Amino acid sequence: MKKILITGCSSGFGYSAAKHFAQKGYAVYATMRNSKGKNAEKANELTEFGKSKGLNLTVLDIDVTSDESVHKTMKDVPAIDVLINNAGVGYGGPIESFSSKEILDQLDLNIVGTIRMANAVLPKMRAQKSGLIIQLSSVVGRIAVPGFGVYNASKWGLEGISEALRYELAPLGIDVVMVEPGPFATNFFTNMIPTENEEIATAYEHVNAFMNGFGEQVAAMNADENAPTDPMLVVQAFENLINLPNGSRPLRTPVGVDFGVTAINDAMEPHRKGSLEGMGLTDLDGPKP
Repeated sequence: MKKILITGCSSGFGYSAAKHFAQKGYAVYATMRNSKGKNAEKANELTEFGKSKGLNLTVLDIDVTSDESVHKTMKDVPAIDVLINNAGVGYGGPIESFSSKEILDQLDLNIVGTIRMANAVLPKMRAQKSGLIIQLSSVVGRIAVPGFGVYNASKWGLEGISEALRYELAPLGIDVVMVEPGPFATNFFTNMIPTENEEIATAYEHVNAFMNGFGEQVAAMNADENAPTDPMLVVQAFENLINLPNGSRPLRTPVGVDFGVTAINDAMEPHRKGSLEGMGLTDLDGPKP
């Protein structure tokens, strides 16, 4: 039975993925922070869902921004076959309005948090010479827009470190891929963290206007039953990547309304492969079959 560990399972993609993969017969470790506090209801829902259906679904408390929390929980977790680094949040507002601490908090969660989790599973993955790490990026990990600059930085950074990680781990039998969702019917926008400096933020009327308009656009898409905003589309992308054999998984998989990111990826992919060839790194582009 393959073992999957998913972070950020209190809502959105993580919550849906935990239930889906447990029903598919995987041993699922669904992690979230504050499982006995703010997220106790969701933790109990997942636990009861697993028990009622006789599934192998375990809820664990992990704060991916804490070395201590990750180490304390992961030391007793067996070898994982698939890690889905889904936990994350977005900071929204003009860049000038954010303090250094706010920016560092954003990067710590969305970039460093994924590496904390990867480092926790990699020793056992290396020992078994196999594994898959799925990094949840975003279409704004490939494009930038006003009001999302700090979030952009976290996802662009995640893309860079994930691509390098792919090349480092391929000879060890471990694959690293990225999923890049557009807007989906999740709590992402309601959970966005605004800047604490409202005085500076109000000076950027055009940025606030764009963010408000974009929020309305996303709400309209979510209300349109024909729009590709069902979170299960992202879960299906996870599943498709898991089921692909080594050597055939794409590095990047956009999902949903992509705002041209698929075209960007398609245009850049030959150049990425050309760069690898020029540096003699072609063999490191994912583990071999």
